[in-house]
Amino acid sequence: MKLSALIADDEPLARERLRLLLANDEDVDIAGECRNGREVIEALKQKRHDVLFLDIEMPGSSGFEVVEQVGAAHMPITVFVTAHNHYAVKAFEVHALDYLTKPVEPERLRAALVRVKERIAAHAALMTQEQLKSMLAALGTGAAERKEYPKRLVVPNAAKDSFVNVDEIEWIEAADYYSCIHVGPKSLMLRETIKQLAETLDPRKFIRVHRSAIVNIDHVREILREGRSEGWVLLSNGRKQKMSKAGWQALLDATKTPRA
Repeated sequence: MKLSALIADDEPLARERLRLLLANDEDVDIAGECRNGREVIEALKQKRHDVLFLDIEMPGSSGFEVVEQVGAAHMPITVFVTAHNHYAVKAFEVHALDYLTKPVEPERLRAALVRVKERIAAHAALMTQEQLKSMLAALGTGAAERKEYPKRLVVPNAAKDSFVNVDEIEWIEAADYYSCIHVGPKSLMLRETIKQLAETLDPRKFIRVHRSAIVNIDHVREILREGRSEGWVLLSNGRKQKMSKAGWQALLDATKTPRA
């Protein structure tokens, strides 16, 4: 699977040079180019990208202002590209993976791409660890056992990864290509859509009560109906979450299904 790369630079020649250098790597697909910070922010809203090559000095919004407006947790892997080396310290403070100076040298770019691929591979390995364990256990017994679901999720956050016990998740909120996981007072952003999480977590315990929300049935205190099509779910933390007719039916079905 190719990496989706986005190039952001206000200089046409700089974009062209980076595009030509990236074309030498068959694992990289250049998904788009941006000329200023506003275009970068819009591109990140419209499509999910794996890596962003981001110029620092651009008209409108600088590279640092882009990170501030989008949020470090919502950014793809970011490699800053600039003509000035005095921004290096600040670049790593906002959790950039690498920092390239213009004109970008081929060897230096190759080294940065190696780091990008290593980061993505490490994330993928952590995310699939629980699923692999379940699959190997099923193969070992040779029996058609009930599907096992992950007990923990790995939530990357810049330079560190957080492990979340699935049982402690109270509810999950959709946020475009991300999902916001609520665990007590903490909110963690995971780079997975709410649809992907609905397919990953145990459907007998995590119910999609609305197209934008999943609730942990263990934290549901009350169901409040409004008419025949919509209503609300009251969670143990006091939060009211909107519920669709399909979500209400899913909650009822879950309460009737025996759980191990």
